[in-house]
Amino acid sequence: MLVALSLVALSTAWTVLGTFAVACATKKRAPDLPRDRLEPVTVLKPLCGADPSLRENLESFFRQDHPAFEIVFGVERGDDPAVEIVRALIEEHPEVSAKLVVHTGKSGHNPKVRNLLGMIDHAANDLVLISDSNVRAPSHYLAEMCAVRADDDRVGLVTNLFAGDGRGSVGTSLECVQLTGFIAAGAALPTLVGDAIVVGKSMLFSRSELARLGGLERVADVLAEDYVIAKMFEDAGRRVAIAPTVLTNVVGKLPLRGVFDRHLRWSMLRVRLRPAFFALEPLTIPLAVLPAAYLVMGAWALAWLGAMLAIRDAGGWLLLRGRSRLHVPLATSLLRDVLMLAVWMATPFKRHVSWRGTRVRVCSGTLLVSEP
Repeated sequence: MLVALSLVALSTAWTVLGTFAVACATKKRAPDLPRDRLEPVTVLKPLCGADPSLRENLESFFRQDHPAFEIVFGVERGDDPAVEIVRALIEEHPEVSAKLVVHTGKSGHNPKVRNLLGMIDHAANDLVLISDSNVRAPSHYLAEMCAVRADDDRVGLVTNLFAGDGRGSVGTSLECVQLTGFIAAGAALPTLVGDAIVVGKSMLFSRSELARLGGLERVADVLAEDYVIAKMFEDAGRRVAIAPTVLTNVVGKLPLRGVFDRHLRWSMLRVRLRPAFFALEPLTIPLAVLPAAYLVMGAWALAWLGAMLAIRDAGGWLLLRGRSRLHVPLATSLLRDVLMLAVWMATPFKRHVSWRGTRVRVCSGTLLVSEP
């Protein structure tokens, strides 16, 4: 009985504290910094392919309310479908300094970092923002990121939480619920207590400072480059801050298998980076803790299950997305738990990933190794 009570208590604590951390990260006020104190910044957009939402996502960065910014887009092939979209946007927005870099790629097994290494020397500014192609941002986003960094000399890297936005399939709904629930809480809680977990969709930092810490070259052969970059700053005594603006992560139409495969890859990172925490992950899945809850409270365990799912998924959704389509997390939370429990169980048996056309073995620390 004591073991069951401990499991229920730990699961409840994680659910409540995780959602509380999301609230703390997103409800704080952004620094009110004069525009003339905002440092010039280069937005780095590594691209590969063109999703249906790509044009709208990229155009949101041309509409940033920042006095001095540029955008550098990078592709590794001249015939990449993103090229035509980028060139059209550059032509339509002559008021924004933007360029497209077509390069053959640098060495490294991580395709995103390889692309970034081919782009970063084209940045005119020391302050850079790495931003994924499926992110859509409000006009104040870039200025806010710079203000958060400038407001505290201890901050070395600024990031954001993000909310999934998409419809069209059950898989898409599950992806959105997972992003606003488990992923948001799993990033916010450790980061706020000084043990940052960063998802690399949005990372602002000084490239000269990163170079002193080892540069992008240091993460060219690891899959979890975002996590490692954050740790590079923290190990150097610098803080990682979460800016209050919630970014939109545009989610395309996904089958259930696509959601499973995506989160299996993310789970492979967690087991190799934080194995002890990975072993405890079932505690973040209330459905997995239900038998223990039944031993403690009998039939009331069903009420506990409903409360935990509501706090984690509906609570995260409200904080990051508001009331719009709140029925989605309420309707899919149980299925989400079943799927993520299956992901957790499959993770120890998975050794390889295929990412952007590259198949590699994932070793300790998410080191990537080619195999014949």
